Amino acid sequence: MLNILIVEDESVIRTALRRLLERHDYAITEAGSVREACEFELDSFDLIISDLRLPGAPGTDLIKLAITTPVLIMTSYASLRSAVDSMQKGAVDYIAKPFDHEEMMRAVKRIINDNAKPANDTRKVIANDSHFGMIGSCPAMLTVYEYLSKVAPTNASVLIHGETGTGKERVAQAIHSASQRRDKNMISVNCAAIPESLIESELFGYEKGAFTGAQTSRIGLIEAADNSTLFLDEIGELPLEAQARLLRFIQEGEIRAIGSVHSRKVNVRLLTATHRDLKKLIAAGKFREDLYYRINVMQINVPPLRGRGRDILEIAETLLENISQGMDRPGKYFSPRAIQAITTYAWPGNVREMENAIQRAVILSEEDEIDNDVFNIDLELVNLNRLRDDLDEEDDEDASNPYSAAAQRSGSLSAEDPNEDLSLEDYFQRFVLEHQDRMNETELAKKLGVSRKCLWERRQRLGIPRRKSNKTTKSA
Repeated sequence: MLNILIVEDESVIRTALRRLLERHDYAITEAGSVREACEFELDSFDLIISDLRLPGAPGTDLIKLAITTPVLIMTSYASLRSAVDSMQKGAVDYIAKPFDHEEMMRAVKRIINDNAKPANDTRKVIANDSHFGMIGSCPAMLTVYEYLSKVAPTNASVLIHGETGTGKERVAQAIHSASQRRDKNMISVNCAAIPESLIESELFGYEKGAFTGAQTSRIGLIEAADNSTLFLDEIGELPLEAQARLLRFIQEGEIRAIGSVHSRKVNVRLLTATHRDLKKLIAAGKFREDLYYRINVMQINVPPLRGRGRDILEIAETLLENISQGMDRPGKYFSPRAIQAITTYAWPGNVREMENAIQRAVILSEEDEIDNDVFNIDLELVNLNRLRDDLDEEDDEDASNPYSAAAQRSGSLSAEDPNEDLSLEDYFQRFVLEHQDRMNETELAKKLGVSRKCLWERRQRLGIPRRKSNKTTKSA
């Protein structure tokens, strides 16, 4: 049985976490502070879950004390800057409070599984390798690095799939740079940027007089990539006629220029990329099935930015440093609100959108600190949507009814009994009900680490009415 140490000074949260983890067959040890935690052999645990703010010393002190044991830091949305600092100090991850059971268990299982794999050390070395030049160490990117390390030394064709702006061409360049062909330049072609009438002549070349305007012979891009790598970006946009010629080149390893009667052997490593679902294109008759299986010897899926977790801030800070230096404006840094915006925004345009946003921010920001104002990201809406996603959907009762079952359940929870089997949503309800008499909405939201809008929305969803003030009402 795996052992987990919980370091949390609030008994309600500590008890809820203990019961949650015990239900998933983990052995639990509890401590209320760093000092209490140090009474145990920290290296004997498989994971340490610690609150960031603890009496006496912060939870990050456990990172150096634990040495080999991973430390998961808990914090609130309002303390995101501190969470980032925790990661820089060596925390394996952080999780925002309040959170639900599934979110916690996903984090625990991922950390324990990753820490148990000796291959992870190799993956991290790969991630930092100069050939790759990519940023990030989330599970999806570690898989990308692992595939890169295995496929790059071969001559296998690779299909790189990912949304627009995720860096598919950078992955292709990484494969080429780590291959035996790295001494020659990789030839890149964007199939969507070349008109259909010209794509075949661009790829395969043509002889003099092959068509009107062909006054001289010209070699194609495939021949230019002989003994090197050819990268065809957005291959899903390739016309069917060009697909047929490309298939023959892959099968036979030879090309024939337009207007020529002779074929020529070439030695080209083919890499392709697309953001489209090629199987749907095949079903629609817009992409050849035989070509799909030729180019899809190995497929690498590049994750979208919104799915890369803690990598997002690392990418943003690297881009900020590079862009600031390029504009001769070094020393720029993100404010806490900007960090919150960057890490919670969905980034539909992925890294390309982020790069443009940061470049605009560097231009517009007159101070060294870059605030969220220049990003123009609606934090209230982002936090509202994020908390809405976190809420359990099991209770479909009328949230506006102050006498709903949810409100009654929360009202029946007694603060004197910390051993009650509480969920973290129960803790949220209890905290609001116990403190709303002496705290206003702003103070409650700040304590919970959410915005006033988020607090209001959660009240509505969980059926927690606002307590009316004891003012004498005037009769009509």
